[in-house]
Amino acid sequence: MKKTTILIFTYIFVIATFGQKYVTKNGHIKFYSETPMETIEAHNRQVNSALDIATGDFVFKVLIKSFEFEKALMQEHFNENYLESDKFPDATFTGKITNLSSIDFAKEGKYEAEVEGFLKIHGETKKVNEKGTFEVSGGKIFGKAVFMVHIADYKVKIPNTVINNIAEDVEVTVDIGLEPVKK
Repeated sequence: MKKTTILIFTYIFVIATFGQKYVTKNGHIKFYSETPMETIEAHNRQVNSALDIATGDFVFKVLIKSFEFEKALMQEHFNENYLESDKFPDATFTGKITNLSSIDFAKEGKYEAEVEGFLKIHGETKKVNEKGTFEVSGGKIFGKAVFMVHIADYKVKIPNTVINNIAEDVEVTVDIGLEPVKK
């Protein structure tokens, strides 16, 4: 875990130091689970992300304990029982925009994006391919994506007593505003 954290921070530092780099420390990630028994929603507004528009390299780091729930008990169970945030304190994504040539970061507009990389949650790393959008506006880049995460892929165990309360596939929404790194 320490190696991953050091690698992500080093990568963000390198991205932020050289070239055409954009960063944020307050992106937003929401996850949503709906079953006939219960709806669960949590928000995290402390998302670190960096994008190198020259290479398409893209990274995220999310502190698990920063997810906020409507009910304190849900938040406690999420951290202690399901995501085990003391043992696995963060989730990370490292990847690349695969259709970089079709995005003109120098021109205002909205662009479809395809991102490929590795998502690590609960100590498990899986290759992912997702679609989203980048919007260039006012000198900033706004990234948005909605995708599904199959919780069993990340070895998140749900107790039988509440198995019907949590969806097998959780909807994840990413919404970030990246600003150019000032040199």
